Amino acid sequence: MACAVDYNGKLLLEEKGRLATSPNGNGGWFTSMVKAGLDKDLHQKNIKWINIFAVDNVLQRIADPAFIGATIHGNYQSASKVVRKVEPMEKMGLLCLEDGKPSIVEYYEMSKEMAEARAPDGSLEYKYGVILNYLFALDKLEDIVNNQLTVHVVEKKIPFIDENGQLVSPTQPNGYKFELLVLDMIHMMENNLAYEVVREKEFAPIKNLHGVDSVGSARELLMGNGVRL
Repeated sequence: MACAVDYNGKLLLEEKGRLATSPNGNGGWFTSMVKAGLDKDLHQKNIKWINIFAVDNVLQRIADPAFIGATIHGNYQSASKVVRKVEPMEKMGLLCLEDGKPSIVEYYEMSKEMAEARAPDGSLEYKYGVILNYLFALDKLEDIVNNQLTVHVVEKKIPFIDENGQLVSPTQPNGYKFELLVLDMIHMMENNLAYEVVREKEFAPIKNLHGVDSVGSARELLMGNGVRL
């Protein structure tokens, strides 16, 4: 867990006598597994690859044999499922190369010019967004487990106790949370397979109450893929 702060760097209280904290992102998952001794269990079961994925995408294909096979056949250390962005400012992490190594840039860390940059054929220069479905070779994860990940500063809506002792639930971002992200583990790999999938078949995230990327849109995509609700 990490403490949350307001825009002035002041610590916030989530209740009287208790600092506002939040999970430290999705980048610490393998370190937590090792601390819990689960790496030994993986070796005992002769597991060589780990597939991690976001739980808010209802069309996520888990342990996709084609994805796994393409990664192993291509001698990759890791792989990322990607879809093409529907518009330049779509809120997705973008897969790219940084100093010749695989990298993912979060949408809030990109400039408008970078997001809208065009390739010679007119398509977006950075068009492949990750859907948070990754594959890692276990031995490569063990090589980097002690590496220090970058801390990302993320704007969030953080409930807090005001000076009158009242709980405030903001409707707009009011501070920062500090997170470790799995995308930095991708950058520590020597290579990464960009595995493009059909958006309508594998990407139906639930991030909003209504409209795009909501329960309603996810339900429609599920039904469009033959799932009865």
